[in-house]
Amino acid sequence: MKMSKTVLSLIQPTGDLHLGNYFGAIKNWVTLQDSYRCFFGVADYHTMTMPYSPASLKANTWEMAFRLVACGVKPESIFIQSLIPEHTELCWILSSVCSYGELTRMTQFKDKSIQTKDQSSDAFVSAGLLYYPVLQAADILIYHADYVPIGKDQEQHLELSRNIAARFNSIFNLDYFQFPESLHTEVPKVLSLADPEKKMSKSLGEKHYINLFGDAEKIRKQVRSAVTDSGPSVDGGMSPGVQNLFTLLKALGKTEIYNFFEEEWRQGAIQYGAFKNVVADAIIELTDKSNKQLKAIKEDAPHYTNLIYESSASIRNIARQTLQDIREITGLTTQKWPS
Repeated sequence: MKMSKTVLSLIQPTGDLHLGNYFGAIKNWVTLQDSYRCFFGVADYHTMTMPYSPASLKANTWEMAFRLVACGVKPESIFIQSLIPEHTELCWILSSVCSYGELTRMTQFKDKSIQTKDQSSDAFVSAGLLYYPVLQAADILIYHADYVPIGKDQEQHLELSRNIAARFNSIFNLDYFQFPESLHTEVPKVLSLADPEKKMSKSLGEKHYINLFGDAEKIRKQVRSAVTDSGPSVDGGMSPGVQNLFTLLKALGKTEIYNFFEEEWRQGAIQYGAFKNVVADAIIELTDKSNKQLKAIKEDAPHYTNLIYESSASIRNIARQTLQDIREITGLTTQKWPS
């Protein structure tokens, strides 16, 4: 089926996929495949902007690709960013129509620079961290993406992509790049079970996130120790910790159980031990399924590796065509590809 609109999104291969990643992005990607032409990338170039191990980067890149397939992302929609070097070529070209001031005002650059300096007084802040948003713009524009599924915290980066597209079009007096739009869907905000005032995040430490491919006993222990009520809330509503557990239960599709315990909570009769057990059961049901699918994929790893190499090569053909156009437009020598 030919899809009229293109959706583009990338994820960094930085280790475990947690429930926040799954409900905030990956589950949505799987659904979008039914309605759009989708390209989902493993952003290994982006990972290089922060300190990393080369061996870990390569291993994590393939691990992330396999985990995406295990979650239901079609292999033909997946590409590995570094297998399509046209992304970095377009990044360089687009950097000439993006101002230094725009990049230094990016919130993520300021936050990560401070984070890096806080870790060490003589910390190295990579120039790649500054150029990160230009590469993001190249990721999006090279496929003429119509939509980019993002959270509210990524709006600034998408706005920069639109600004770069508009400036490129203006400088070269044509309407080559379209302006990508954000695709906001109804996604639950999954918080840390240990500190429900913060989003679930790997950067906060192991106790703050639940691994989508984690061990059942560890998950049960994490849920049992989840923060619930620390006293009545000011407005009489649910505390953030309790609300977070209900959010997870709803996201996991356990509507009947959700309704039962919500009524128990309203009547002041909820037993948190029993409540946490059913939340843990629901999470483990999902993680068991994910682990079985991942195990099957890894048992046939050469097949899936080849599929992702093939999909990356196929998707690269689109990127190559864009670069051919860009070279013509900007006055660069046009490349001749072997037949």
